[in-house]
Amino acid sequence: MIRIIAVDNNFDVLNNVEIAEVVNGDFRWYWIDFHQPSKEEIDFLRSPLSFHPLAIEDCVNHLQRPKLDYYEGYTFFVTQALNELSMSREEINFFLGENYIVTFHHQPSSVIDEVWERLTVSKTIEKWDPSHILYFVLDQMVDHYFPHVYQIEDMLSEIDENSKGRSMETLLDDLFGTRHRLLSLRHTITPMRDLLYRILNSQRETYIQGKHEYFSDIHDHLLKLTEMVEANRELTTDIRDSYISLNSHQTNHVMKVLTVITTIFMPITFIAGLYGMNFHYMPELSWKYGYFGSLFLMVIVTVAMSLWFKKKGWFK
Repeated sequence: MIRIIAVDNNFDVLNNVEIAEVVNGDFRWYWIDFHQPSKEEIDFLRSPLSFHPLAIEDCVNHLQRPKLDYYEGYTFFVTQALNELSMSREEINFFLGENYIVTFHHQPSSVIDEVWERLTVSKTIEKWDPSHILYFVLDQMVDHYFPHVYQIEDMLSEIDENSKGRSMETLLDDLFGTRHRLLSLRHTITPMRDLLYRILNSQRETYIQGKHEYFSDIHDHLLKLTEMVEANRELTTDIRDSYISLNSHQTNHVMKVLTVITTIFMPITFIAGLYGMNFHYMPELSWKYGYFGSLFLMVIVTVAMSLWFKKKGWFK
């Protein structure tokens, strides 16, 4: 689907306009949104819009790395938004010219819809221009990153506290799942931060001159998000190491208890094995109180060894 907003020289907003009309007409500026376009609609990028084949190829191929490319008369941007529910990455492409902006996305985009609705109801349309739309979309896109980071922080806090008393295996599974989500966020936020840095420091990007403070604000948000993601990754490492250390400690404690029990039973087993031999000439076998004597000896050895291990602190 293709939708178009055109602003004429009297700052009147026109919606029912064809692509050929806005490209060849006399408008102050216009916005064309390719919303889940068909193959026939994608061909409009070639004619009448006449965009570069490499830029069109980046639009057709999914999930390109965020970047910007300069072409004659316009700048091409590749950005990545996050799905509000699944946290999957969704690519949004921009063609920014002096008097137009073209957006292209294969999936439904809530950030595009929000800015589109905001533009259609705006009573100060004279303050809008293509670079202003680019700013609003990027700002909404970055703002939608924050809930995902806050959700991960809540998950890490729950894993760390373990208020529900879940098993260590379950906690480690959740922890590694959280680390995977952080890695996915990192692969989105870091390239977007680098993209904003290039926009702010570009000498060729003339379309956003006078709006550096707005794009700088987005860059600051991305810096904050990057720090939050890195801090949470370090936290997952600390929690993982703590759980592994705790698990090793518990295993060592169990092994120590089993070793103490085995050590206590070793002399008892020796006594039982000694008098269990089937030799005919063993003086103790004919002793009237031999059975009770051997049991008494076993008890004495068990108590003595238990007291000695307790004194050494092996039962702590």
